Amino acid sequence: MSTANTLQVATPSDREILISRDFNAPRQMVFDAHTQPELMKLWLFGPDGWRLDVCEVDLRIGGKYRLVFAKGDTSMGMGGEYRDIDAPARLVTTELFDQDWTGGETLCTATFDERNGKTRLETRVLYSSKEARDGALRSGMTDGMEAGYARLEKILAAKAA
Repeated sequence: MSTANTLQVATPSDREILISRDFNAPRQMVFDAHTQPELMKLWLFGPDGWRLDVCEVDLRIGGKYRLVFAKGDTSMGMGGEYRDIDAPARLVTTELFDQDWTGGETLCTATFDERNGKTRLETRVLYSSKEARDGALRSGMTDGMEAGYARLEKILAAKAA
């Protein structure tokens, strides 16, 4: 397991990545930040210099989502489907990038566990193969995730104040 700031990354199986992070906020706030486009656009775009140009969410089982990230002339799109929703405790989605660099569709299970006003977010990503998982780990995705989560932490703190 490695730690970058407060992001923790583990590989519980040869096809999975488990990403964990704590937030100083109630889980409903953290859940909303992952499901409401107006909030997602404030933080969900990875490293500085990127932005989230498209954020479409149909938050229902079988509903689709679409995200397009951009930096300068470069864009990166992805989308998927909501497979299970147990608000504010759990989200299960599929994920597939337009230019598939992850070896096919992934299955993402996010759990939001609140204790004493703090929320632990655990996201388990299941890849099609070990090679796809290892490629994702080499891509720098966790650095981008931590940059976004650091922004989210500040947004949550401001909302709670």
